[in-house]
Amino acid sequence: MALLLKVFLYCIATAGVHCVHPLQWLPCQFTDEHVSLNSEGHIETQLIHREAMLQFGQKGDAPVNPHAVTFLITGSKVDLRRYLDGVEADQLECEVRRYSTEGIHIHWPSQEAKDYNRWFTCTVKQDKGLFTVTAFLRHPSDQPPPGQQDYRSWPAIADTEILTTSVAMVTKTQTPSVKATLSSEQRLHCLFAIDHRGANVTVEWYWQQRGERKKLFSHTSRTRQTQGSGVALKALAGGDASYTLPFTKMSSEGTYICSVLVNPLFGSQDVILHIEEPPRVSLNVAPVLSVSDGAERKIVCEAERYYPLDVEINWYEQDPAVAGQRVGAPLPKTLQNVLLSSHKHNQDMTYSVSAFFYLQASPQASGKQFTCSVSHKSLRVPIKKSFILQVEEPSSWMFYLFIFSVMVILIVVLVRMLPALLSANKKSKQNKPY
Repeated sequence: MALLLKVFLYCIATAGVHCVHPLQWLPCQFTDEHVSLNSEGHIETQLIHREAMLQFGQKGDAPVNPHAVTFLITGSKVDLRRYLDGVEADQLECEVRRYSTEGIHIHWPSQEAKDYNRWFTCTVKQDKGLFTVTAFLRHPSDQPPPGQQDYRSWPAIADTEILTTSVAMVTKTQTPSVKATLSSEQRLHCLFAIDHRGANVTVEWYWQQRGERKKLFSHTSRTRQTQGSGVALKALAGGDASYTLPFTKMSSEGTYICSVLVNPLFGSQDVILHIEEPPRVSLNVAPVLSVSDGAERKIVCEAERYYPLDVEINWYEQDPAVAGQRVGAPLPKTLQNVLLSSHKHNQDMTYSVSAFFYLQASPQASGKQFTCSVSHKSLRVPIKKSFILQVEEPSSWMFYLFIFSVMVILIVVLVRMLPALLSANKKSKQNKPY
């Protein structure tokens, strides 16, 4: 809070010169590394979390926060702020880390005459998981990195040091986590940009889960060699490496990795695909169930073909007259005599289960509404199926049964007597002399 107040006062004091752009600075965490050999000769890495500031401006600008490490990002053909548009600074999580080229020293095309570079990665995430952006920051230097394995002997950075950098490459995904239903088409988002033309870019997509890894797509710009499918080459030329998954199956679940290689930089974005199939809920009775007093019925609520496994089913009893009231209505009564079947594993890897109870009909329960409520992580609100119970007196059934029985007896007697009546009528006519 104190840091934000200082920055706010600084903006006012400079008459808004540094606050014209929607994003002129961003508080970050600089995760520094101290690499050493332990007593057993093994490499140990100690992570040191330090206060830092990502500041956009020109070379020589004063730091917004003079008490933090300042990564001053100057202009280049890749503007990191373009990939953060429409989001407030307090919605962003920023982390800066050192980046090792593993001893590979390649002259990066730029207007700088300096031959060497110190590299950093800046990862910015939206706090609700809407996107992830990774930028490679290049800090030119006259001095070569110390040693071949530069990650073992990083140059020290003071707490108040200002590092003037530029963005050399950026990658972004707007789908860091995707929830998909079965048989749907999914577009896994991945963008990249480089600060110079003519770079030899290799773009690859991988899928991995539980130790298994498979290459889905590969394209190298210089040789124009392509393997696999799912990425539009025309869009790829413009920096859009998004991958289309045409038909999701249960085996589609896992982590999809979009990697961009421009030697010596290797950037990647992870897209985690979750399969969530909502249950199909049904009852074994009609919306209005009529039973006689004292009768017993098995009432079943079936939840079918859902994924993942966890599902919750509850049965409630309530007066339908108050079911729609939001204020003052009594809470539904939860039924306690509910039994669950064992989970059924379907061929498409989904699950099914049922919750049932035995209903003993009584006049007191007549007119009550019984509701099955099914909750699952694929559902924003539970699925509810209801029926209303109507209990009929046994005497009414006996009356109707008596009337029906009398009518059947009369019809049977009439049918049997009809031939005798016809025969008697015929003889009567024959006996008459006229």
